[in-house]
Amino acid sequence: MTVAALILLTLFFLTWWLSLRLDNYSFVDVTWSLAFAPVAAWYAFANDGWMPRRVAIAVLVAAWSLRLGVHLWKRVASHHPKEDPRYAVLREKWKKNRERAFLAFFLMQGLLVWLLMLPVHLISQQDAEAFHPLEYAGLGLWFLALTGEAIADAQLAGFKRTNKDAKAVCQVGLWHYSRHPNYFFQSLLWWGLFLMALPAPWGWTAIVAPAAMLHFLLNVTGVPLTEKLSLEKRGDSFREYQRTTSAFVPWFPKK
Repeated sequence: MTVAALILLTLFFLTWWLSLRLDNYSFVDVTWSLAFAPVAAWYAFANDGWMPRRVAIAVLVAAWSLRLGVHLWKRVASHHPKEDPRYAVLREKWKKNRERAFLAFFLMQGLLVWLLMLPVHLISQQDAEAFHPLEYAGLGLWFLALTGEAIADAQLAGFKRTNKDAKAVCQVGLWHYSRHPNYFFQSLLWWGLFLMALPAPWGWTAIVAPAAMLHFLLNVTGVPLTEKLSLEKRGDSFREYQRTTSAFVPWFPKK
């Protein structure tokens, strides 16, 4: 895991350096998404578990990583030099020692990726030469989550392309049942990985990955900051959306 940490340290330090020169900290979202792929590839190469399992988990994680990374790259590139509003808030918050504060923030993102990849590390060390029923269950949950996240992203992107009202709230498709379906399915991805890791020695320790992901999505940089910015931008229309629609787990809206 030391080499994985060095890979992530290098990636996020270079992203911070590039962000300073481009005066746009949004690029950290792209690096965060893409960083899982090289770490998954390294674990598949360096660990000594059953080869089909190592290859399978590396392909799964890389596929998700690249899909989300490309999706976010298109969004960030299309808005550049305009920065994601979340980072404008952090700029204001970190007026003093801004560069150092953002460097620490970027490196913390790398640490989070390293922590989230613990299940992949454990799975890649599992040497049983057959897939366990829990691995099949985790795999099914992973594909469900991957599909759901991709659909939610596509629905939101389509809504933004066709609706020019800045105060309009996306309530199409999955967004009719959850205010953050993309975050919900992203969380499910890591519960799928946790299930796949359980048959491995010390696999139960992988619980820290989905727990950390859930904490960050619900309490740190996911739902709270996104909702704050949406309220400032959309006002009463978003308050009504909050009143009627589940924040995280998709469910039928209140009347």
